[in-house]
Amino acid sequence: MPHRRALLGLAAALTCLASVPAQAQDFPHKPIKLVVPFPPGSGTDTSARYFGKKLSELTGQPVVVENKAGANGFIAVQAVLAAPADGYTVFVGSNSTLAVNVALFKSLPYDPVTDFAPLSMMMRSPALLIVPGSSPHKSLADLTAAAKARPTALNYGAGSAGYQLMAELFNDAARVQTTHVPFKGANEAVAAVAGGTVDLAFAEMTSAQEMVKSGRIRALAVASDKRTVALPEVTTATEAGLPGFTAYTWVGAMVSAKTPKAEADKLAALLTQIERLPETRAFYERIGAEVMQGGPQEMRAFQAEEIRLWKRIAAQAKVELQ
Repeated sequence: MPHRRALLGLAAALTCLASVPAQAQDFPHKPIKLVVPFPPGSGTDTSARYFGKKLSELTGQPVVVENKAGANGFIAVQAVLAAPADGYTVFVGSNSTLAVNVALFKSLPYDPVTDFAPLSMMMRSPALLIVPGSSPHKSLADLTAAAKARPTALNYGAGSAGYQLMAELFNDAARVQTTHVPFKGANEAVAAVAGGTVDLAFAEMTSAQEMVKSGRIRALAVASDKRTVALPEVTTATEAGLPGFTAYTWVGAMVSAKTPKAEADKLAALLTQIERLPETRAFYERIGAEVMQGGPQEMRAFQAEEIRLWKRIAAQAKVELQ
């Protein structure tokens, strides 16, 4: 009898375990996917791969980065929102997909605020104003003078909505008119500048600095309040004759707003832990960027501020909504 009672007890225990919902298992217990709306090599992709590696080290689970470029980030966003909202599909977005698109489109197939739950900030990087290495424009003053002499004749490449608005902000600040040429991603726009297909572009420090160092492209200014460690010889826009002009790209992580709070909170805590690592700060300094500290609340407030800023710039520059 004791033996039979023990067996019955074991069976009951196993039945209880089988009835425990999957969500109650330790999270994460399977591979995590980080979805990026830009091609490999972009600053957003670089952040996703760095954080993905560290997240895998912390959790012991594989982390896969999936690049779904194109359509102004819509493809990647829709892939994330169509996936199960269980915390295993994370959107690694940028200022373009999480803020600027709101200012450029009459209507979006998603709402970057209500459709997503913020997890953490990752990084920000000052934009470089670049021209071809063979360009006759040796300085920002040269470029603005040429643009004023021939309104709309010069064109700028933009790999995303964010870069488009940066260029329009430049047009407004410098009182010039340059023409927009769209590209699928930041690397394509930078390559077009290097090949002389377009006259200028704004680019992430992370994706452009090696071409600047090689001479394939020329950086006329960095759009930040101070020079960068990665390219200390490049003057700030203020030093180059455009006082107060700053423009940054930034990257942050979000999940579907339908994700259970427990899973979202765990992910946020893990990503915040990675932010605070000294090696994370060193990693970003090497590529000309900086860590942005902040969890869900800070990211939500920052996102709202960015949306207000770019709506104002779009209206001020009279950008035609798409």
